[in-house]
Amino acid sequence: MIKQRLSLGIDLSTQSISSVLVDIDSREIIFQHSLNYQIDSRLKKYGIQGQDYILPPKSTGEANQPPKMFFAALEAMFADMKSVGLPMRNIVVCNTSAQQHSHAYMSHRARTVFSRLNMPGNSEASLVAILEGSIALNLIPTWMTNAVEEADVVRNFIGGQERMIQLSGSDSPARFTGAIVRKIAKQFPEAYQETEHLHLLSSLVPAILTGNSRTPMDFGNACGMSMMDYSNKDWSVKLIKAVADGLPGGESALRNKLLPIVSPYTIVGRIATFFIEKYGFSPDCRIIAGSGDNPQSKVVVTGDLLSLGTSLVNMVSTDGKKPEKLDMNGFANGMYDGIGRPFIFGCRTNGALVWDQLRATYGMKKEEYEPAEKALKETPVGKNIVFWQPRDESFPASRRYELTRMAPDTPSLGSDYSGLVESTLATIYNYSKLFAKESDEPLYITGGASRSTEIVRRIAAIWNRPVIHIEQTGASLGAAMSGAYAFLRSTGKEVGIEEITKNLLKKSIPVNPRPDDVSAYHNAGGYLEKLTLLENKITKAHSLATKQSN
Repeated sequence: MIKQRLSLGIDLSTQSISSVLVDIDSREIIFQHSLNYQIDSRLKKYGIQGQDYILPPKSTGEANQPPKMFFAALEAMFADMKSVGLPMRNIVVCNTSAQQHSHAYMSHRARTVFSRLNMPGNSEASLVAILEGSIALNLIPTWMTNAVEEADVVRNFIGGQERMIQLSGSDSPARFTGAIVRKIAKQFPEAYQETEHLHLLSSLVPAILTGNSRTPMDFGNACGMSMMDYSNKDWSVKLIKAVADGLPGGESALRNKLLPIVSPYTIVGRIATFFIEKYGFSPDCRIIAGSGDNPQSKVVVTGDLLSLGTSLVNMVSTDGKKPEKLDMNGFANGMYDGIGRPFIFGCRTNGALVWDQLRATYGMKKEEYEPAEKALKETPVGKNIVFWQPRDESFPASRRYELTRMAPDTPSLGSDYSGLVESTLATIYNYSKLFAKESDEPLYITGGASRSTEIVRRIAAIWNRPVIHIEQTGASLGAAMSGAYAFLRSTGKEVGIEEITKNLLKKSIPVNPRPDDVSAYHNAGGYLEKLTLLENKITKAHSLATKQSN
């Protein structure tokens, strides 16, 4: 009888730890579980607060979480898996996803401390206790941490925006790790000097699972550090100099803190003795390098993926080689997914959450969609334009502004909702044309709003390509899939990721664009052309009003 072979994907997000267990051979999901940091009794004691799930900030731009919470979360997840009788010894591979840019400062004691995980007889202790002393700074700066001044220093040192993008794939964003390292080094100089090496949160988990504090990090998540050469997939001397300028020890000190870079599907070791003894893992369980949550989420599809969540995320597949395939305006970021494929990532903050807010103004509850769907069905496509940005926007960048109607109709649910949905989607499409290739391949969509037939209809027409809704997605599933991919490759079996994903993803029948809808958006003088003119007009008017009020 052939032993069952399972791939475990773990995701450490801002709010929770999630896991997905996939049968590699039958291509079935056999277990899914999630633990909320503020709700689970084992995790809520670590001090995070509020809707952002962070420790109370002590200065502007801080958004930290406690390392011990993540150690405890791993143990809580494994304990729950064992308690429900899962065959832990059948897990042949474990892969990680974690919030991008989040990172840890490992102390000079880390190597010795982590080695305890491979010493027999420690299974009665907790991970929190065993790993005591391994962290130089008792904080994990998350992706929400902001360092505008430091990001500007890095960009200017390199020679400006264009050079920064050509080299790193992104325009030195204020939330990328490099800028935060500069900020931490100035804010906590002793902790910075005590730091032997830096770990991304996604590489810290494999380090724990193998009991080796010096496991490498992957080039998919290292893209978000402003220190990696995007084309060469390795550390850039110039970028390291830029980040380290004026810091204690300068370039050489920072370079020594950086671990080697490998592909996201590299096997970095076998699982540590602690997890074998305490949770029943097999000694042969392979641990993969892991990657960030966005790279792992992209693994689930080959092609372009549009996520219609709270924010709208557009992931565009590229060849990753030529500058024109990057966003030279710097609003989107060059990345690689969890199996190393290049893509461009753009996140529009004013997304489906704003659509929910508009529906609320018409008296609808958060989960009440039917009246809005009926209104969309009764409203012609490509007729109404409504702008509303409650928050500053980053893709493409623009300031916040109040609900603004550019439509001929008297305000109604149909005109307002269709106008806001269409203008949001069309703005993403228009801007993404700067780096996206023309394609008639399917556009994959996911997220709550992708269940709307009328919204899908509009997406198909705006992008003028078939649209396929995928139900089962997420970073933990992507991690499990890329883990299965890595495992099969290690056994000598060359397998495409599509072979792994085809039975795991629930896909809809393709929705093809309607010719009349396409004409309404794309014809000369049509919706897309009008939208561009009106966006320019409202942006200029807003800029003038802002200057006059200052």
